[in-house]
Amino acid sequence: MVRVRTKAVRVPTVTGVRSPLTRPLPPPTAALRRGPFREGAFRSPLHDRELTVRIGRWLGIAFATCFVTGLISHYLQNPPFWLSSVPSRPIWGYRVSQGIHVATGIACVPLLLAKLWTVAPKLWSWPPVRSVVHALERLSVLALVAAANFEVVSGLVNIVQWYPWSFFFPRVHYYVAWVAIGSIALHLAVKAPMIAEVLRTRQSHVDEQRSRTPNAQSDGLSTSDGQADRLNRRGLLIAVGAAVATVTVVTVGQTLRPLAPLAVLAPRKPDVGPQELPVNRTAVGADIRPVGPDYRLVVDGARPFSLSLAELRALPQHEAELPITCVEGWSANARWRGVRLRDLLDRAGAADGASARLTSLEKNGLYRQSVVDGPHAADELTLLALELNGEPLDLDHGSPVRLIAPNRPGVLQTKWVSRVDVL
Repeated sequence: MVRVRTKAVRVPTVTGVRSPLTRPLPPPTAALRRGPFREGAFRSPLHDRELTVRIGRWLGIAFATCFVTGLISHYLQNPPFWLSSVPSRPIWGYRVSQGIHVATGIACVPLLLAKLWTVAPKLWSWPPVRSVVHALERLSVLALVAAANFEVVSGLVNIVQWYPWSFFFPRVHYYVAWVAIGSIALHLAVKAPMIAEVLRTRQSHVDEQRSRTPNAQSDGLSTSDGQADRLNRRGLLIAVGAAVATVTVVTVGQTLRPLAPLAVLAPRKPDVGPQELPVNRTAVGADIRPVGPDYRLVVDGARPFSLSLAELRALPQHEAELPITCVEGWSANARWRGVRLRDLLDRAGAADGASARLTSLEKNGLYRQSVVDGPHAADELTLLALELNGEPLDLDHGSPVRLIAPNRPGVLQTKWVSRVDVL
């Protein structure tokens, strides 16, 4: 009798089969572990979740503020179909919103750098991709990091008016802002359980410290890295806060006049320029020359007419103190004197609430034309200015005639006006 030995074969059960989406991918070769991928590349105990959450809250508030004020700026320049008109009051509205937009954008620089530093081990974790789901998660983080960095860097480049690209900055900056804020919302949704856990742990530690030392104020920091790391954690948070305060103080003076002497890094000084007012686009840059005696301001409506410069000066003149605010963040108050736009529209037979299109002598500028909507056109402070700070307009400020209106971006305060069309 011959015995036949058989080898048992283990058949996997259905419950033991992994989904293709979660099945681990083969790890890359260890030879690729160089630079930040090498084992032990991040030794600091400060690369922890609590610091990430605390700095992330500051960064999230800054990005949200920047996003909302950016929408205000975009819609003031490009009103959507559902926004029939933009209010002309308060006169300082755009000045405040755009000043906050640029200030928070600059403050995002140290916050973003600190946040990326705390999560660096996660960004360079090994293996880079563990599964399909892990790959999708990392792609979402890549979109978040790329969009956030693009918004901050392109915004900084814009405020110094350096454009090393061929695309139209306002449009691309606007659309990438939606990508950034959407990525942040998705990231918060995914990380919500971890954030809640960190906050609970921190609060438990605070309660424990207060119960042990009722007369001492707890520093509120987690003990996950041991008592020896508390001072370092607090030091990092203080350093980040000091960096935010410093970059704000040395730049915000371009719009907050009391801090102007400290604005050593601001790209504009609010009182430096012709007639003590900054200039973005000069007459030379716009290819504008002083007008001759044949200059006429054409007003086209139901009763069209035209006026020479002398005739404009002979009309009733009105004065208004209004800020001029640039999208780059600087702003300054000035005294303007000229003819009310609504008086010219009334003379041309414009209906109540009518808008007007202003055209510049400039031939090729992106903003050589702008539309003044009904509320601005009817506002008594909206002027076709002939004088600035008690003197005839300098050519760089739009001589012979320029628009000045309340609560309106500087790029829409058309200079070198030659024509007004009633819409």
